[in-house]
Amino acid sequence: MKILDKIGLIVFSNLILILSVIVCLLIFGWLDVESVYYIVKLALNDQVTTNIFLAIAIICIIVAIKCIFFTSEEKRINGIKDGILLKNDDGELVISKLTLEELVNSVVKGFDSAQDVNSQIVMDEEKNLRVYVTLSVKENAIIKELSTNLQTKIKSAIKKTSDLEVKEVNISIRELQTGENQTIQ
Repeated sequence: MKILDKIGLIVFSNLILILSVIVCLLIFGWLDVESVYYIVKLALNDQVTTNIFLAIAIICIIVAIKCIFFTSEEKRINGIKDGILLKNDDGELVISKLTLEELVNSVVKGFDSAQDVNSQIVMDEEKNLRVYVTLSVKENAIIKELSTNLQTKIKSAIKKTSDLEVKEVNISIRELQTGENQTIQ
């Protein structure tokens, strides 16, 4: 998120918070409508306060238009956010993280004892590729052997298809599924 988007989010969050508190106070009867009207009337009668409110309103309008119509694009295709950029003498290749995640999912689905797989690919600042896999296993699965085989197979599949080195394959077992479609969590 760019700095102007963050500022816009903070400003509008604070405005909504203030307005919500005022509305709640009015509804509960802890604040009188005439009091709010009187405070606003006094503020608008003073030229300095009116100019400050006008400046704040103009800034809010500009930031709102910017945030609504000109959002910053987080999914860059140059390999930083959405994919991984590979370069050679002939050109560039961008492999999306979604493609690698689908590759990991297909590898995991190749194991009979693994079910309901969800994967995530993360590349850190040092260009280390980490794979996070969350899955359910059948009750007859040997989890230690399954995880070792999955880690080896995932690393070799990614190396073979994309020529990328995987630093880690982290596996989380979400649940153990029994034969009667009951789960142990």
